[in-house]
Amino acid sequence: MSNSFQKTDPRELTDNLFQLIADDWGLITAGDINSFNTMTISWGTFGELWNRKVCFAFVRPTRYTYEFTERTEIFTLSFFEEKHRSALKICGTKSGRDMDKVGAAGLTPIASEHGSVYFDQARLVFECRKIYSEDIKPTQFLDPTIDHEYPLKDYHRIYVGEILNCLRR
Repeated sequence: MSNSFQKTDPRELTDNLFQLIADDWGLITAGDINSFNTMTISWGTFGELWNRKVCFAFVRPTRYTYEFTERTEIFTLSFFEEKHRSALKICGTKSGRDMDKVGAAGLTPIASEHGSVYFDQARLVFECRKIYSEDIKPTQFLDPTIDHEYPLKDYHRIYVGEILNCLRR
C-alpha cells in the first residue's frame, strides 16, 4: 500500500455515493500486478448485505476486464479527483486487449494488500473479495424500459464484493 493511503472504516466516509459512481466515475480493476485490466465504471452501489459491507459492480462479458474479474477472487474500485477525468475517459473508451491504456492514461498501478491492483493517483479505493455473482436476465426486468439500456443485448454480470479494505488519502 502506498504510504499516502490510510485504511478507514467505510462507514466513516462522507462522500455522496450517488455522485461518486454516476458523476465522478471510477475504475474497476482485476488481476495482479503482473497481469491486470481496468475499465471505467459509472454504475454500481454500496451497502450492507449478509452482515457485511459490500459493493455491487457490473461488468459486461464483452469487456476485457470481465476475463480478469472472472478468474480472480479480488477486485478493486478506485475513485479519483476531477483532474484525472481524461484518464478515466481513456480507460472507458480503449481496450486493454489493444493497447497499454493504463500507461496511456498516465496511471501508476500499486499491488493491493490482497494481490489485486489499484492506482496511486486515486483518492479512494475499495478492495473487494467476490462473494456472489449473477448475470442480469432481461426476463427479470419488472420495468421493460430497462432493456433499452442494452441495445447490443450484452447484459452485465453483477459482482457482489465484500469490502476488505477501504483506503483514502
